[in-house]
Amino acid sequence: MDQNQLQAILGSDLGPFQALISQLMATANDQRSHAESIFNFVRDQHPDNLALKLAHLLQSSTLIEIRAMSAILLRKQLTSSSSSGDSQPAYLWPRLTSQTQLELKSMLLSSVQREEVKSISKKLCDTVSELASNLLPDNAWPELLPFMFQAVTSENARLQESSLLIFSQLAQYIGDLLLPHLQTLHDVFLQSLTHSSSADVRIASLGASINFIQCLALASDRDKFQDLLPAMMRTLTESLNSGQEATAQEALELLIELAGTEPRFLRRQLPDVIGAMLQIAEADGLEEGTRHLAVEFVITLAEARERSVEDEDAGETSNYSVGQECLDRISIALGGNTIVPVASELLPAYLAAPEWQKHHAALITLAQIAEGCSKVMIKNLEQVVNMVLNSFQDPHPRVRWAAINAIGQLSTDLGPDLQVQYHQRVLPALASAMDDFQNPRVQAHAASAVLNFSENCTPDILTPYLDGIVSKLLVLLQNGKQMVQEGALTALASVADSSQEHFQKYYDAVMPYLKAILMNATDKSNRMLRAKSMECISLVGMAVGKEKFRDDAKQVMEVLMSLQGSQMEADDPITSYMLQAWARLCKCLGQDFLPYMSVVMPPLLQSAHLKPDVTITSADSDDDIDESDDERYITFLTEFNLMMKVVCNQTMPELLRSAKLAVEKGQAQGRDGSYVKQLSDYIIPGLVEALHKEPETEICASMLDSLNECIQLSGPLLDEAQVRSIVDEIKHVITASTTRKRERSERTKAEDFDAEEGELLEEENEQEEELFDQVGDCLGTLIKTFKASFLPFFDELSVYITPMWIVPAWLSCLPIKSDLIEAKIVHEQLCSMVERSDRELLGPNNQFLPKIVAVFAEVLCAGKDLATEQTASRMINLLRQLQQTMPPAVLASTISSLQPQQQLALQYYDTYLPFLLEACNDANPDVRQAAVYGIGVCAEFGGSVFRPLVGEALSRLNNLLRRPDAQNADNIMAYDNAVSALGKICLFHRDGIDASQIVPAWLSCLPIKSDLIEAKIVHEQLCSMVERSDRELLGPNNQFLPKIVAVFAEVLCAGKDLATEQTASRMINLLRQLQQTMPPAVLASTISSLQPQQQLALHCKSSHRPSTPNVPKNAGPSTCTGASTVASDDDEKKKEESLIDEEVYRPCFVNEVDHDQLGFSNSGSDGSWAFESGLEIPFFDGLELNTSDCFQETIASELDVMKVERQISASLYAMNGVQEYLDAVNDSSDSLWDLPPLYHSLCRS
Repeated sequence: MDQNQLQAILGSDLGPFQALISQLMATANDQRSHAESIFNFVRDQHPDNLALKLAHLLQSSTLIEIRAMSAILLRKQLTSSSSSGDSQPAYLWPRLTSQTQLELKSMLLSSVQREEVKSISKKLCDTVSELASNLLPDNAWPELLPFMFQAVTSENARLQESSLLIFSQLAQYIGDLLLPHLQTLHDVFLQSLTHSSSADVRIASLGASINFIQCLALASDRDKFQDLLPAMMRTLTESLNSGQEATAQEALELLIELAGTEPRFLRRQLPDVIGAMLQIAEADGLEEGTRHLAVEFVITLAEARERSVEDEDAGETSNYSVGQECLDRISIALGGNTIVPVASELLPAYLAAPEWQKHHAALITLAQIAEGCSKVMIKNLEQVVNMVLNSFQDPHPRVRWAAINAIGQLSTDLGPDLQVQYHQRVLPALASAMDDFQNPRVQAHAASAVLNFSENCTPDILTPYLDGIVSKLLVLLQNGKQMVQEGALTALASVADSSQEHFQKYYDAVMPYLKAILMNATDKSNRMLRAKSMECISLVGMAVGKEKFRDDAKQVMEVLMSLQGSQMEADDPITSYMLQAWARLCKCLGQDFLPYMSVVMPPLLQSAHLKPDVTITSADSDDDIDESDDERYITFLTEFNLMMKVVCNQTMPELLRSAKLAVEKGQAQGRDGSYVKQLSDYIIPGLVEALHKEPETEICASMLDSLNECIQLSGPLLDEAQVRSIVDEIKHVITASTTRKRERSERTKAEDFDAEEGELLEEENEQEEELFDQVGDCLGTLIKTFKASFLPFFDELSVYITPMWIVPAWLSCLPIKSDLIEAKIVHEQLCSMVERSDRELLGPNNQFLPKIVAVFAEVLCAGKDLATEQTASRMINLLRQLQQTMPPAVLASTISSLQPQQQLALQYYDTYLPFLLEACNDANPDVRQAAVYGIGVCAEFGGSVFRPLVGEALSRLNNLLRRPDAQNADNIMAYDNAVSALGKICLFHRDGIDASQIVPAWLSCLPIKSDLIEAKIVHEQLCSMVERSDRELLGPNNQFLPKIVAVFAEVLCAGKDLATEQTASRMINLLRQLQQTMPPAVLASTISSLQPQQQLALHCKSSHRPSTPNVPKNAGPSTCTGASTVASDDDEKKKEESLIDEEVYRPCFVNEVDHDQLGFSNSGSDGSWAFESGLEIPFFDGLELNTSDCFQETIASELDVMKVERQISASLYAMNGVQEYLDAVNDSSDSLWDLPPLYHSLCRS
């Protein structure tokens, strides 16, 4: 070979190399052969130079044929599927330097962007696709997928088409690698099929969609693309309608391929598809080729249907989905007593069968029936757990997946019993499943199950396993596929949230990985991964606290602020996750969050204004789709927007609260009250405007809840115009709700109305009730805030409020006590309305009876002042009737709701109390709770009238406390209220009981941990009794001091849940005094008996100087002589409010305190203070307390615990505000009726 010619070809001038390529296309054989020999020599000896020159020609040559040939040659040289006739290998890529490889990848993507000639563009896409199929499995071309996702959404139709062509081929080559992008690809294909004006783009999207559907192994994944089918068919029909038959034929060929390979994909819309094809086949005006292809489609589909596999994987068919739903519904409808016996017979047989499909079906069934059969399954928990855990070792991965799925579902439905009893078996099994690297789906599901398990798990249970779980999850973060990594992030977040401060040990190991993902996962394909890293970081930060998180928080905030300022796509999940992260960071950082508020607020308000984005494909727009097809195609953006609105609504009050407290405490960097006003003026109008535009009832209720909080925080800062806008919006909400309810009522009259639609209407009406509850809360807040000034607005609203609100409003203002003439008239009217059972007065389910009883009691207590003798006599008769007819739960709650002066209507105590005492034995735990709460009220306020019944009351309380299931989740609230009532008897009726036995029995039941309101009251009582050195509480020779210390430690370990800050501070001071005075041996024994976290809390609390409590100067146990004097009230340090009212995610329950450790037996290191073994405490009438029952561990969700306490009827609450307004106007010194803290039986929504 001529060296000069070779140097010219290899030189910087592209001319000689272009000439060589031109000669390769010569028609003369000798000329072409000579050029081939030169080309092969250069390929073998100078591969880098050859590849780069071909890429440069592809980019820069002005000759179309040269660019086309360069694309073909480049593909042949760079892809392993090509071969050459020469003896040297044609596959150049492994021989190229890394720098050349990098340049080639960049130049190819640049050519894809710039090439305008369709034929060359397709050849270029072939090259990119084949090269990518070799590189992507090793993650050797990370820039490709982000480039393609960006290109497919560009404005350039040719670039969109190219990216879709590449996707189409990648689906054929490496479709499984695209599975993590399933939802994104679905949205991309749908967008391209429906909104592109280019026929070429629509055809490319059709081809990509079909190829991707064909590559999906699971029918459930294919079914996610079902909603593309109408758009795919429209690509065909629109081409025909516009006369583009060549395009239509291309579409038909693609659809024939789909019919031949995936006939089941078409089955749900088969009549429409076949109808369209037959219509095309019969159209005389179309080309014969087009009509023949339509017939070919029908024939292909018929042949493929016969060939299709009838026994597809059971877990992936539509029958499977229907079966799941039916199992869930029938188990809920029939309950565990009916379903579990059948399941117990069938499921073991299925698990013993040789077919893996039956194993899979049994486990899925077990998971599906758990919700409806939870109470019965809990009784057989060991059998259920064994059945599932044995399948963790099944040889088939899908059975292992189903077992993990079952344990995750059972953790939710059977928790916390499952967690408490079987954590030592379940958590190690899940940790082992995370090692299954051969089956990433099993790994990912194991991580998800850890999430389910930890959500119902206390820190004490979870902590011993944290080392193994966290290390496994970190391994998955480093080595797993994206699906696995996302599952690991979610699991880490849940574990941190559940373990709280115990997660500090792992913070330094975990946070660097989380920050790396947050900062580096910038590709579009990694959007969800990055979003979940935000979630995980914010939850970890909340778990470990501000001090530990502070330094990393700054970096995280900078990244979030940068993202906030960037342009994100509408469906980017990062937006929603970021808003939630802002809320958590606000809670965690407190005042340190204030500088970021100016960045956070605008997107929050913008998100609150988002309109729902629902795409509905109507049959009206296409003649070829049957009108009976009522299926709607709703984009992911709908759910995304709704979720984001809820997050924004919940965040705004927190931001306003943060700013307000920061200003009040002088920590707002020179800002004053005007800053809060400015923020309020920004938030409240935005919420009102968003509320006006919001069509979703559930979101409206959420917005009203947030608006109510903001009104409470802003208070007098609101001006008249803002109040006017709120009132006008309330009118709008009431009117819209009333209209919707009327329309639903009309729907019930339709001929085709059935029970299923009735259930849907009932759910919708329940949402309306929630909406009205929130309206009532807002009105109540406005009335309380503005009092007389709000009267004109309330007059306006009165015409919008139904009689069911007006009559309760009138009732809530009773009794009247100043104008005695009017009082007698009004109270006689009330009496008459009760006698005729006025529906609006009594309310739904007689929910206003407690108020009526309260009014009667107060009127009767006033003697002849407020009612005539005749009216009073009628009231007494009505009360007697009510006592005979009211359910025990309602009666008990009614008496509990009375104000003290009403309860002191002494002539009725002997009538009411027997009902309360009888209700203590009721089968319904809610009734028992209301009854014992009422006994506590009577003990506190009943005085001498209650004294004769103390013995009977103690006997009833004893029976309740000694129930074997007293501390089960269903009964724990009644248990806590019984302990509280026992304490009140000890406090107010000490002279009528054997205090030396009963007070220690009460102490043995402490602490109480579920009814957090009663807990604070009871533990404050304990603190006071210790401060005054109560003899019976301390016991002979202070033998009960160790128990007192244990209770204090457990209360302090729970944070703010079980005691107020002031009580906790007093406990800390008392603990310091006790440490100085208790004998060292007793002190050591006491401390050793505590749980580790209690010991830690005791050490930490007693090592720091507390704020000075408000206690008597000489308070303390009698043994504490010489102890430092407690400061006076004047020296009391005012407790600081938390910057944010921290949302309680779950209570900090501690492990069961062993009975022997507490000294209630003869065992232990120091038996001098222990009760005698088997001691029975002789209460009145044989009252006995089994002290061993008092220390069973109680696991309950705090949300469940507080639900009863917090569900107050909104309409009554609003009318309380009316009453307070009247109180302010009339300046009445008498206490008006108010709702009690426990109103569960009457005001349950």
